[in-house]
Amino acid sequence: MDAGTVGVFRTGSLPVKERFDCWREVIGQTRASEVASTHPDHFEADMRRLDLGPVSLLRSSFSPARFWRTERMVRRSDAEMCHLTLLLDGGLALTRGAARHEETFGRGDLHMVHSSHPFDLQGFDTRTSDPGEGRIEALGVDFPAALLPLPPHQVRDLLRRGLPTREGAGALLPDFLLGLDRQATALGPAEAHRLGTVVVDLVTTWLARELDARAAVPDDVRRRAMVESIRTFIQRNLHDPELSPPVIATVHHISLSYLHRLFTQHSQGETVAAWIRGRRLEKACRDLADPALRAVPIHTVAARWGIPRASDFSRAFQAAYGLSPREYRRRALSGGSGE
Repeated sequence: MDAGTVGVFRTGSLPVKERFDCWREVIGQTRASEVASTHPDHFEADMRRLDLGPVSLLRSSFSPARFWRTERMVRRSDAEMCHLTLLLDGGLALTRGAARHEETFGRGDLHMVHSSHPFDLQGFDTRTSDPGEGRIEALGVDFPAALLPLPPHQVRDLLRRGLPTREGAGALLPDFLLGLDRQATALGPAEAHRLGTVVVDLVTTWLARELDARAAVPDDVRRRAMVESIRTFIQRNLHDPELSPPVIATVHHISLSYLHRLFTQHSQGETVAAWIRGRRLEKACRDLADPALRAVPIHTVAARWGIPRASDFSRAFQAAYGLSPREYRRRALSGGSGE
C-alpha cells in the first residue's frame, strides 16, 4: 500500500473455521513468525494497518496467541525488520534468544524485537485465568532495521536485554503512537510518510540513549526528535497558563533562541507561541461543540485550556475562526456549521 493507505482486517466477516488461518497469513505479511492459539476454532481478531512510507503502524486486537521465531527460521529467511509493540491491554511474556531471557509486559509497556533474533512471545488476557478467553490490544510498528542510523551489532545487543521506557524518547513514543493511531484515517500520503520518519527518529533517539551513542545519531534525527519532545510537552501542559517558550526552553535544557529557531524550522515557520495558542483553541473548540458541556461557561472552557482572561480568549478565537466563542457554540450545538 502507498503511504497513508489504511487497510482493515476483521475475522468477524469470515467463516469460524477459517479465522485463525487468515489471521496468521495477515500477521505473516510483516512479522515472519510462527503463530499458534490454544483455541483456533474460536479465534477472533481485528487489525488496522496504516502505511507511513516504509513504516507500518498496526492497531490490533486478538484472542490469546503465541508468536515465535527460531534460529532455523532466521537462517532460512530474514528481512531484517524491527518490530516495536505498545501494549494497550492484556499481557505479553517475551523470551529472547538462546539465553532464554524472559520479560513480562503489561498495559502501557513498550518492547522491541529484531527479526534477526529468535524470540517467543505469548499473549494472554490478564482479567481471566482461561488461556483462550479475552483479547490482547496492541499498537505495533514495523520498519526495516536499515533505517536506524546506528551500528547494527550494537542495536542487536541492546535488544537482547530489553529497554527502559519510562523516560527520554522511550516515554514519548507511547503518546506519539497513540496520536498517530487516532489520526490514522485523516492522514494524507505526504504527511504520513513524514510521520513515519518521525517514528524512526524517536526510536533512534531512544536506542542511542541506552547505547550512550548520541554522537552517532545524525543531527537532523536529533533535531526532529527534540521537536517532537517539545510538542508532546506542550500538549501535556496546555492547561497551564504559565506554559511559555522560556519554560519550554528551560525544561528541555536549550536556549530560548535555539528553541525558536528549531521549532520554526520544523513547523513551516509557525512560532512556538502560535503553536501553543492553536492547540489551546482547538481543544476549546472541541469542548464548545460538545453537548455534554453546553452548561459549562465559556470562560471556564477557556481557563481549562490555559487562557484565563476571557477577553484574550474571545479575541484569539474570533481571529482564528471568524466567530465569537458564543456564536461558534450556538451553531455547533444547533447542528449548523461552526466554521
